[in-house]
Amino acid sequence: MKYFYTGASNVPNFPEFVAVTLVDEIQITHYDSNTRRKVPTQDWMKRVTEEDPNYWERGSGILMAHQQWFKTNMEIMKQRFNQSGGVHVIQRMYGCEWDDETDEVKGYDRHGYDGEDFIILDLKTETWIAPVQQAVPSKHKWENNKAELAYWKHYLTTECVDWLKKYVEFGRSSLMRKDLPSVSLLQKTPSSPLTCHATGFYPDRADLFWKKDEEELHEDVVRGEILPNHDGSFQMSVDLDLSGLQDEDWGRYRLHPGLVAGGVVVAVLVVLAGCFIGLIFYLKKRLKGKVETLLSSSGSLMCVC
Repeated sequence: MKYFYTGASNVPNFPEFVAVTLVDEIQITHYDSNTRRKVPTQDWMKRVTEEDPNYWERGSGILMAHQQWFKTNMEIMKQRFNQSGGVHVIQRMYGCEWDDETDEVKGYDRHGYDGEDFIILDLKTETWIAPVQQAVPSKHKWENNKAELAYWKHYLTTECVDWLKKYVEFGRSSLMRKDLPSVSLLQKTPSSPLTCHATGFYPDRADLFWKKDEEELHEDVVRGEILPNHDGSFQMSVDLDLSGLQDEDWGRYRLHPGLVAGGVVVAVLVVLAGCFIGLIFYLKKRLKGKVETLLSSSGSLMCVC
């Protein structure tokens, strides 16, 4: 679970303060300084009132206080960095991770200013790390406040995890689903990189890679990040640069239709030189549910899920 707080100064068409909560990268709540209301962004989050009837009202009040804290600290940050005006952003990301198999728990708290790390909590040593000189005063002040430090350690390792478990239970049908991807192979021109694109998978633990002769390729390969889709699923792509191929090699490519696991029809380019692309889909935190379906004989280039 992650809490993202953003305080903005002079950013056009953007609220002064925004707070969102994410569980497994799915947004579940929203608050901003224009509405001053914390609201659910998933229908199943409305069930939280069964546990706490005043959850939304109390949450709105807490975030109003955070909004004022961010506004005050924006001015402090400007002073420390010798800034008088301009566009500036303060962000905070904190939360917890819970492994439902090992019961291992991790907590984290990071603050940033204008896109750079400002100060980071080290829970193991119960100290604050100051990557920039301007954060040193905050480091000393926060470390001297032992009661506050103890509170946040307890919250991040206990209370946060308790709420996370409740949210997972409320949204189990959505958060615990396992959707396989649709995979397609794309190329704009013969000189463009060959792109394998996978979309519609959930959760976001997946790996996409090129293989040649059973070995994973690293050279001439550009991996994209895992990105969210509007429906809550995820997508990713990986490019293979073919610019090094000789002109005579292009005659060895032809278009070949195939089926991938799950019955999804894709058009794939077959190269007789002998490579294939594989997608390993991580259904849980460890490698599970790996399905590799070779669509033709050895020596073909294809998308596999």
